[in-house]
Formats: sequence, C-alpha cells, structure tokens
Amino acid sequence: MRLRSPAVFAFFVLLALSFSPASARDVTLSKGTAEDVGMSSQRLEKITQAFSREIAEKRLPGAVILIARDGKIVYENSFGTLAPNGNTPMPKDAIFRIYSMTKPLMSVGLMLLVEDGLVELTDPVSKFLPAFKDVQVSTPEGDVAPVRPMTIQDLLRHTAGLAYGELTKNQKVKDAFIAAGLAKANVEYDARDLTGPEEVERLAKIPLVNQPGSLWEYSLAVDVQGRVIEAVTGKRAGAFLAERIFQPLKMHDTGFSVPQANLARVAAPFETDPASGKSFPVIDISKEPGNDSGGAGGVSTAIDYLRFCQMLLNGGTLDGARILSPSTIKLMTSDHLATLVSNPQAPGELLLGSKGYTFGLGFAVRLADGIAGVPGSAGEFMWAGYAGTYFWVDPREGITAVYMTQAPSPSRSYYRKLLKQLVYQSITELRN
Repeated sequence: MRLRSPAVFAFFVLLALSFSPASARDVTLSKGTAEDVGMSSQRLEKITQAFSREIAEKRLPGAVILIARDGKIVYENSFGTLAPNGNTPMPKDAIFRIYSMTKPLMSVGLMLLVEDGLVELTDPVSKFLPAFKDVQVSTPEGDVAPVRPMTIQDLLRHTAGLAYGELTKNQKVKDAFIAAGLAKANVEYDARDLTGPEEVERLAKIPLVNQPGSLWEYSLAVDVQGRVIEAVTGKRAGAFLAERIFQPLKMHDTGFSVPQANLARVAAPFETDPASGKSFPVIDISKEPGNDSGGAGGVSTAIDYLRFCQMLLNGGTLDGARILSPSTIKLMTSDHLATLVSNPQAPGELLLGSKGYTFGLGFAVRLADGIAGVPGSAGEFMWAGYAGTYFWVDPREGITAVYMTQAPSPSRSYYRKLLKQLVYQSITELRN
C-alpha cells in the first residue's frame, strides 16, 4: 500500500512501535473481551473443550490457564481438582511448583545487578564465587583446564559447561552429582537440602561437561546465578527477588516455599503418571529450603506469573513499577547462541519437541515465524517447568499466556503445544 501523507506514515510507525517490547508502554492487566483485542471468544472456548476432555479422561490432574492480549485478560479458567484424589475444585489462585519457570525470575534478578553496575556479563563467575576458579573440564582423555573461565553471560545462556545430573550423558559427571547430593534418585531436580555455600563448594569440585562458551547445555547454571546474587548483595536470593521483583509486581504468592496458611491452595500431581505408568515425586515446598534454587525451587500462581510476563511485554514496567529497562529486555530476548555449536537437544526440542528456537539470557527465543512446529511469531520468548507449567510472551501479537498444572510427565510438551495451537487459532486480527 502506498502511504499518501506524512501523517499516515507516522500513524503506521506509531502503530508498529506500540507492539514493540522496547516501547515501554505500561499496559495494566485487566479483564476484557476477546473481540475488543482481535480475538474470538467462541474460538477460545476450544481451550475449555480440549482441557476439560483431558481432565475428564484423567490424563491431567488439574490446571489453570490465563491468556491476555494488549493487557486484557481474555481467557481465565481452572480445570479439575486441586488434588487428583480430592473433591476441591481447582481454584484460580492455586499455588504450583513451577520448577524451571523459576529460571526467568532468577535471570531477571541477576540482570538487575547488571543494571545496577555491580555485575558485568563478561565477568568470570569466579570473581564472585572463587571456588570456580580451579574448576576442570571433563574430556575423554581426562580432566583439563578450561580454555577460558565461565562468565556471567554463560550462566544466563546455559553455556557455562555446567550440567544437570538428571540430564547429562557424561556418566562420570552424573555419578559425581549424585555423590555430592546435587541430584537425587527419588526426587528429580531437588538440590535444595544444601545451603548456598555448600552447593557452590560441591558443584565447583565436579568437572564441567563442556568448555565454557562452546555449547548450550541445560544445567544448574541458574542455581549458580542465585549464588552470585547472594555473593553480590549479601542477601538470600529469594529475599532479593521479593524486594526487587515480587513485591513491586504484587506477585503475592511467589517465592521458594509456601506459608502454612496457604498450603491448602497447593496443587498436587497424580501419584502415578497415566502417560508413563511411573511415579514422579515433586519437591516439598512446605518449609524453607536450604537454598533458594533458581533452577527449580520456585512456587507461584497463574496470575502472579502473568503479571511477570506482562511486565516483560511492557518493556520492564507494570502498574507504575519499573523493574527493568526495555534495552535489558531486548538484550535478554535476543539470540545469544548464533555462533555456537548446536546441541542435539536445543531449547525448542527440550520444551516442545520442536526446532526453531534459540536461547537468550534466561529465555528460549523464537527465530522466525516458520521452522517451529507450533504457531507463534519471530521474537516470541518462553520457558516451562518440569511439572508441566509453561508460559510465553509474543511481543508482536501482544500476547502473554500462562499454563499451570502439576503433571510431571513425558506428555507435558503435548499440552504446551496444544495450548499454543488453540490460542493462535483464536486470533482474528494479526498485528504484523
């Protein structure tokens, strides 16, 4: 289309900028109608139909789903029961173990210290945690010194050479994680019995699985981010996040344990996963842990996490509370793996069983409209949790979405993809 006047051209420029994550528009979350923001309420009901069916057929224990566009909550629903063996309907303010959805929270916390001028992305981790100064790298020929130190940027993009004992193919490192209490046979992704200093001391004695900066490897790096925050601030990581993120954003039920008074709102999983026939015990969040695990220790509600997502979409602000600069969010949601060797299990494969995603600083980032086997837009960013939780932020379409459940199961990627499909098919007006 030919633009016939400077005024028309300016209008379209402003329209494009209004959906940019760097525009820093403080859009307040409120309830709205789908039709007012270019979506179909009738089509959104397909979400209700699909997830009600899964609950009725006992493939999911329960869930809470929130979808917003342009700050308008257009879909809010809860499904099933709070506990599979109980009769209490799932409340919309149910509390969930969010596991790896803790990671973006901790990564934002670490980037706050970058904004404060107390940390630089190129700083070696050993500057703040000296135990990592002498860490070695495991190779087939034996342990060797790293070519260069792991950096703060490496922690944020999972290129530090660290591992998860539950995931690594390096048997020597896996055995060392188990021996150090950093991985357990009975409860996965639970190293919260250790204090922060104990975790650092034990982890630093285990060889890295890759040279720092060479490969994307999902790992305990975000736990280490928390230890860096503690070393820099002198505060427990959870207390720092509460002060700088949770309280300003009114995320009242987000933290690393659940007070006794709120335990009645904690969602529970099946005792036996119906998809695999196996048991997947979950972490105990009824008491304060030994350390605030940035990788897997968080708890939250759907509305709390949606507020966090909307802050990111707004360019770092919500309801007058400025958390981050839009330039920081732009940096965090950019591709930080472009020059690195590809890992067979890249971010998209890990979460969705799909290619098309790279990694930024704390988030998986979609590279293009195509490639991925799920709907979405270039620039969309996301992450998920071991117990089935999932979120994404689509700056181009103005969408934030949160899916909360307690279903640690091999089928979790199916439900994430299902929800994405049903959200995008409900759009009637595209923003591109």
